[in-house]
Amino acid sequence: MKFNQLILFVISALLFSVGFAQDLSFEEYNPKSTLVVPGKILKKAKFPFIDVHGHQYRMPNQDLAPVVAAMDTLNMAIMVNLSGRTGEDLVTSLENVATNFPNRFVLFCNINFEGAGAEGWIEEKVAQLKNDVKNGAVGLKVYKSLGLRNKDVDGKRLAIDDARLDRIWQTCGELGIPVLIHSADPKPFWDSFDGDNERWLELKTRPNRKRGADNPAPWEQIIAEQHNVFRKHKNTNFINAHMGWMANDLGKLGTLMDELPNMYVGIGAIIAELGRQPRFAKAFFTKYQDRILFGKDSWQPVEFPTYFRVLESADEYFPYHKKYHAFWPMYGLDLSDEVLKKVYYKNALKIVPGLDSTPFPD
Repeated sequence: MKFNQLILFVISALLFSVGFAQDLSFEEYNPKSTLVVPGKILKKAKFPFIDVHGHQYRMPNQDLAPVVAAMDTLNMAIMVNLSGRTGEDLVTSLENVATNFPNRFVLFCNINFEGAGAEGWIEEKVAQLKNDVKNGAVGLKVYKSLGLRNKDVDGKRLAIDDARLDRIWQTCGELGIPVLIHSADPKPFWDSFDGDNERWLELKTRPNRKRGADNPAPWEQIIAEQHNVFRKHKNTNFINAHMGWMANDLGKLGTLMDELPNMYVGIGAIIAELGRQPRFAKAFFTKYQDRILFGKDSWQPVEFPTYFRVLESADEYFPYHKKYHAFWPMYGLDLSDEVLKKVYYKNALKIVPGLDSTPFPD
């Protein structure tokens, strides 16, 4: 009897363990690779670099010492704080920088596009922009709310290429400052939420990012509106954040780069796309080396080594830092020093005014 009970117990335990393994969800399944290949984590960039897509939201009264200490460990010479706001907030932030860490930060100003078309609205915004630049802003950052959430004076969706905004883009060109613009989000956010959606895990864990096909407009329409602005305002330099959400189709992005010489691209939050196509991405970076800028977006110092390793190394099959962004492994592009220097700092020095060039080798 005891022997039979023992056999039943062993069988039950085996069935339980097998059943448990089979019940693993995709989120839980994250096996450790058994592949052994050369490579190492790069904690510091090979050259001093400029992060053109930084965010420090509390800069008016923030203690910047911890930020600068982390920047130093990464070899980040300058951070472009895109969240400079406007008016007194901008001035106070600039004073904080000038007093404590001059030349380590520059600020872009921001515009609230809500209510466009109201009487006197555009005159007020243009005057605000000019005053912010006079006070020390070196660029304009446009958030994705333009095209997604902002409404005009009549409560209608404000299109990115609305003619009532033309004077803003024109003024940036006249002032000699770039516009860093983030439009829409990754295309799969508009697609069906099913097993064919490559962003399924992200949408499952962050369901608020899912949009209907026309919410608030088709993805293609929003992106086309952005490109229309670039075409219309040839004398203004635009930095298309997140590679315009086209890093997964570099051939198409290259065609756009050929058409729009005033469009530059930043690589914030899309390094996972580049790291899965190392040869094609390297060819793209080599061809367009004068128009690609380093930018990270969210201030998470522990995530920068992934960027360094993808850009600098020839390493194979190493993990990305967020599974919900990329469940695939990374490969290094092994960019040349010439290309790296342009991506890390030379291109930013070329189009962003007011940057201190002394920390950089040449």
